[in-house]
Amino acid sequence: MREKFELLIHFVLMLFKLLKPGGVKAVMAETMLTKQQLIVINRGKKRAPKLTGFNRFYFGFLAFFVAEHRLQKVAIVLKPATILRFHKALVQRKYSILYSNKTKKKPGRKPQAQKLIELVIEMKKRNPSFGYLRISMQIYDAFDIVISPFAVSRVLRKHYKNSHPGKGEGPSWLTFIGHMKDSLWSVDLFRCESIFLHSHWVMVVIEQYTRRIIGFSVHRGDCDGIAYCGMFNEIISRKGLPKYLSSDNDPLFRFYRWKSNLRILDIEEIKTIPETPISHPFVERLIGSVRREYLDHVFFLNKYDLQKKLDHFQEYYNETRAHSSLEMKTPIHIASENNIERKVVSLDNCRWSSHCKGLYKLPVAA
Repeated sequence: MREKFELLIHFVLMLFKLLKPGGVKAVMAETMLTKQQLIVINRGKKRAPKLTGFNRFYFGFLAFFVAEHRLQKVAIVLKPATILRFHKALVQRKYSILYSNKTKKKPGRKPQAQKLIELVIEMKKRNPSFGYLRISMQIYDAFDIVISPFAVSRVLRKHYKNSHPGKGEGPSWLTFIGHMKDSLWSVDLFRCESIFLHSHWVMVVIEQYTRRIIGFSVHRGDCDGIAYCGMFNEIISRKGLPKYLSSDNDPLFRFYRWKSNLRILDIEEIKTIPETPISHPFVERLIGSVRREYLDHVFFLNKYDLQKKLDHFQEYYNETRAHSSLEMKTPIHIASENNIERKVVSLDNCRWSSHCKGLYKLPVAA
């Protein structure tokens, strides 16, 4: 009699549940949830059955239609807390979709313009020896676009397969010599070998203030006082004379003819600190740049061929090559007291100009 009475009470309660709004869904969900748990328990007769991804999704979906206080009675395999956490996660996902910002933004830095990326890659392809700092300076000089060396490195690492760290990076040379425009020149000498292994001496004269190359002069074979004076006079011919000339303590600069020649030209010579190349910074740096950026990549046959190639490099160095110590300007721009208007190139309308017989290619206005 008691079992019949309990069955009648369950029947009445189930009838009330079915008559409530959403009652049919709740009863069906409880029934299906119980049935699926029994299937999981009987799977392989294991003591601790393993839940699949489908089972977890199925249980979480049915939990939407079951009241919270009924979960503890219905759940057989799963803990109620597991289903509740799944339900809360779905609720949070729902409200994040409804009320979150629809515009998707990528985290991190703002990417560079595609045309600028293509320009950096093209400049690196055409000039493999250019470092990150050199590329950023040349872009600023040509297009008036400020791009840091770090941005250039990120672009090349991501989009350029054969990118390598530039060797020319680093701070600009500092000097204790005062900047005196058109008053202080520096002179030095270096040696290079032709394709036939013949030694050639090269004299270079640079203006201290603008870093402008005054000229190169080449002499084959041993160099004495007469040849040295002739090389210097060949460089300064048809050019204005400085007030001071800095030179190192090489024995060639102690020849009587050399000192007499400077005295006739009314040029006062300034000697550097012995055995301290850093005291003669700009011309030493220039010689290194000439070797790394030019002579290490080309051959020359004789004196005249070398002189012609150095003249091409002088034109490129003075008029096109930007310098970090000159605020990314060219020496000819500094020498003209900004009277020469710098031509800013547009990314949409540019072409590549060849320098040093195709060794370097830089963008110019089309």
